[in-house]
Amino acid sequence: MTTGIQGIRIRRATAVAVTTGAMLAAGAFSAAPAQAAAAPSIVAKGGYVMNNANGKTLYTKAADTRRSTGSTTKIMTAKVVLSQPNLNLDAKVTIQKAYSDYIVDNNWASNAKLIVGDKVTVRQLLYGLMLPSGCDAAYALADKFGTGSTRAARVKSFIGKMNTTARNLGLTNTHFDSFDGIGNGANYSTPRDLTKLASSAMKNSTFRTIVKTKQYTAKTITKTGSVRTMAPWKNTNGLLGTYSGAIGVKTGSGPEAKYCLVFAATRNGKTVIGTVLASSSIAQRETDAKKLMNYGFTSLG
Repeated sequence: MTTGIQGIRIRRATAVAVTTGAMLAAGAFSAAPAQAAAAPSIVAKGGYVMNNANGKTLYTKAADTRRSTGSTTKIMTAKVVLSQPNLNLDAKVTIQKAYSDYIVDNNWASNAKLIVGDKVTVRQLLYGLMLPSGCDAAYALADKFGTGSTRAARVKSFIGKMNTTARNLGLTNTHFDSFDGIGNGANYSTPRDLTKLASSAMKNSTFRTIVKTKQYTAKTITKTGSVRTMAPWKNTNGLLGTYSGAIGVKTGSGPEAKYCLVFAATRNGKTVIGTVLASSSIAQRETDAKKLMNYGFTSLG
């Protein structure tokens, strides 16, 4: 009798052990995934990052709050120019005194130091627009590619093209009232919209080439027909050469905008693209951007 009871107990214990082992084995194959990396903290008041391949959101902070954009506006300036039908990048534009006066009138405006009377190609103006963030180059491009019988009409027309492009891209929280970001009270966008704009602009090979260039030297034609070698234009985007895989795209700053940066990087065939608005300094906007790109690449795996 005792032996029988012991046999039953042994069989039950064995069954429990087998069942427990099976459960543990099953658990080994269905373990919970590793905990995702914590979202970073940034100083910028707004931020956004997405997977450039499919537009999937990877990070948001006040991503749809409208803010002044500073010279990140020039991404749209470049996009409108590069979208012109039958565009000739080697067409020459004569630099007018009005462009120089505009810089003087806006004493904090960044500029490419274009010389009145020089003939500069559209391609060179785009480099002057995007590297040193030249407001004089922006003015020249708006004057060239707007329509109208007066300069004021042409500039107004060009800004209209900027807003039409924004609507066509579905940028519902974006509006431009200037060609360079020196706004008149109604120049704004959001981290999400600027990122979508930059992603669209980066589809153009000329744009991609320009925004990843660290330094460019233009040779312009003077009034007398001689060649002027301009002082090298250096890209204001400090991520180029300091962040592995950085490929663009544009800085911005201003009294209202504070410090902004639209950024993109590619690693192992994967590209993250994003924006920080209203950071506290040039160094901080780059630190913020690096944090968001690191987080973006981690999220992509």
